[in-house]
Amino acid sequence: MTFTTRPEIKGTFGVVASTHWIASAVGMKLLEAGGSAADAAAGIGFTLNVVEPHLNGPLGDMPALIRRAGEDAPRVICGQGSAPAGATIEHYRSEGLTTIPGSGLLSTVVPGAFDAWMLILLDHGRLSLREVLEPAIHYARNGHPMLPRVSATIAGIADFFRDEWTTSAELWLPGGHAPGDWEIFRNPVLAETWERILTEAEAAGGDREFQIEAARAAFDKGFVAEAVDDWMRTACVMDAAGERRKGVLTGDDMARWSATTEVPTSVDYEGWTVWKPGFWSQGPALLQSLRMLEGQGIASMNANGADFVHTVTEALKLAFADREA
Repeated sequence: MTFTTRPEIKGTFGVVASTHWIASAVGMKLLEAGGSAADAAAGIGFTLNVVEPHLNGPLGDMPALIRRAGEDAPRVICGQGSAPAGATIEHYRSEGLTTIPGSGLLSTVVPGAFDAWMLILLDHGRLSLREVLEPAIHYARNGHPMLPRVSATIAGIADFFRDEWTTSAELWLPGGHAPGDWEIFRNPVLAETWERILTEAEAAGGDREFQIEAARAAFDKGFVAEAVDDWMRTACVMDAAGERRKGVLTGDDMARWSATTEVPTSVDYEGWTVWKPGFWSQGPALLQSLRMLEGQGIASMNANGADFVHTVTEALKLAFADREA
């Protein structure tokens, strides 16, 4: 086998892989504590919110494919929130826009990641909510070594934080500057938020499922949604179109949406079945590309050669053109 920097991971008790060693360690800890793969995945997800904040966060989205042992096909968890009710064509045109800005409050959808993780835990987990969340709370409260990539990302938009996202600057620019490489970085507000969610969840009683549903309610309908609603009513910040605009996301939008379990979309290709989420994701673009590549003979082409690269690229271009349309 040729080493490609992505080593094959094997184990006898279980295996865990993620994009950060701390998150992987958390996942393995939860497996060893008697948790399921779902418990480990959720613990990893919440930990990555802390240690890789430039890539994901608790107000992001989270599509997932889960295949249970003994089942023929995976299930899709839709953690992609919908557009707010106020995100209408008429409203955006009234703001002088012909496209949705690539950043800013008018590009915001309903946060989906937290509820999706809760749904995964509800249907597939075994451990208590506290057991799953406590490692992430620990690293948020007590700190973790800041990755150089994260430090560089923060430094690259430091002026934007100072001028436009002033409340964010309080967190991400401690002392007025970006954290240094490997500097211990803390996110106490996130730790307090998750701890409060746990407190409200545990007030629902000792039943694990009741606690998870209470946590969902605290986020989607309770104090988190209320804080988002209050802030969005007055916030007016710079977007990618070069203007300061208010957003349209409300607490009611958050209350009306919840994560769902769905049937995946799939195609059979060269003896393999490939599954993807539905058309709320860009997954079908890959499946369409595979359909177009059937019969093109790419298996016999040099994977580093011009014919292979050209054929695959043109198929992808056509599929993404359909996606954009």
